[in-house]
Amino acid sequence: MKVFAGHKRALSVVALATLLGTSMLPATAHTLEGSAARSRYAAGTQSTGVKGFFERHPKVKSATVGAGVGAAAGAVTGLLSGKGTLRGAAIGAGTGAGVGLVRSSNTLARHPVIKDTATGTLVGAGLGLAASKGHGKTKKVVTAT
Repeated sequence: MKVFAGHKRALSVVALATLLGTSMLPATAHTLEGSAARSRYAAGTQSTGVKGFFERHPKVKSATVGAGVGAAAGAVTGLLSGKGTLRGAAIGAGTGAGVGLVRSSNTLARHPVIKDTATGTLVGAGLGLAASKGHGKTKKVVTAT
């Protein structure tokens, strides 16, 4: 197959551009506009509803999600231990809200060991409280923690 002079020049330009990377492309090809994690609610618009509220209040969202998960875990723990489903759910909701706040803390994000320790302590105390009732409760909670 014959390669003409014009084709040789085109091939050499393509090869040179490949070797130099993307430096031959215009500057606009290098930059990306916007953010991949951009919110559905633009900064200038008024966001309404539950999603907008949680977007404006991320700590409330973390506490609410944690309370829901904790209530479910506490209800199951109370049911299995025979100490009361509603009582376990209430204890679990409070504990879960605390865990949600600890996990979403910007300060504790810089200290992962302390964050994990605090999370484990709260979860253990919550499960211990939900599973125990009556005489010797403190000893059982400390043991679970």
